[in-house]
Amino acid sequence: MATRREFMKGAGLTALGLGLSPQLVFGGSLAEAPLFRISLAQWSFHRRLQGKQEPRLDHLDFAASAKKLGIDAVEYVNIFFKDKARDEAYLKEMKRRCEEEGVKSLLIMVDGEGALGDPDKNKRTAAIKNHHRWVEAAKYLGCHSIRVNARSSGSRDEQLKLAADGLSRLTEFGDENEINVIVENHGGLSSDGQWLSGVMKKVNHPRCGTLPDFGNFRVQGDTWYDRYKGVTELMPFARAVSAKSHEFDEDGNETRTDYLKMMKIVLSAGYHGYVGIEYEGSKMSEEEGVLATKKLLLRVRDQLASKK
Repeated sequence: MATRREFMKGAGLTALGLGLSPQLVFGGSLAEAPLFRISLAQWSFHRRLQGKQEPRLDHLDFAASAKKLGIDAVEYVNIFFKDKARDEAYLKEMKRRCEEEGVKSLLIMVDGEGALGDPDKNKRTAAIKNHHRWVEAAKYLGCHSIRVNARSSGSRDEQLKLAADGLSRLTEFGDENEINVIVENHGGLSSDGQWLSGVMKKVNHPRCGTLPDFGNFRVQGDTWYDRYKGVTELMPFARAVSAKSHEFDEDGNETRTDYLKMMKIVLSAGYHGYVGIEYEGSKMSEEEGVLATKKLLLRVRDQLASKK
């Protein structure tokens, strides 16, 4: 039988993984909390951050931009401050601005640091080490996770073993720093829910999980994995959720994903943490797209809450 200390530790990991504070879980107020909370993924503003759309946005102003839209939790993308992972003064300013705005930093999405499932052992080890600085930056900023990719090559089984090896070794470092290492369905075999859930089972560590994205289920070319099946398979390991959006119909529904159906899947898995808005459409401005996604998530949340 588990001791109280073991139970508290396990529950604390669960709370951390879902973006909830231990106080919320242990304070007895979970029943009063909303079914899920809403955060903003920085990629929603990628055109403004890259200077391709006006008004341009500086990375340091991202937290204030989120708060302006009524969102108090953010998810960063490392490419927008790629050379600042170990710049203490810069990270300190990021943290200060978040605190000033009352915005919580949730995670850093890490790209461009090498394949964690590279068949070449030396390259795989180099990729793992490249991710260390982002684990440290996430810890400093108060995040609960870094989001990584499970890229590899070879046969299906070979890629599973290689990705699991890289993730296991990185997760050990993450655990030392109390940071989760979570994988998004992000193309290739990672967009195959059965394969990625198999990787999670092989790693078998409470700090290694998934970030199910509603839209990233293109395995290759015109081959798509069923998004509802994929999210269902990934939710048991979820430490965050990405509500991908593109375009909306006249009733405010996302045209590619049935949000009501998808959020039923998310909640059925026992997830009540943050759901991150990630707008990638082109018919609205980035702010308009974020607000349309937020409005839809709030409507769906109200519908689901009324049926409890």
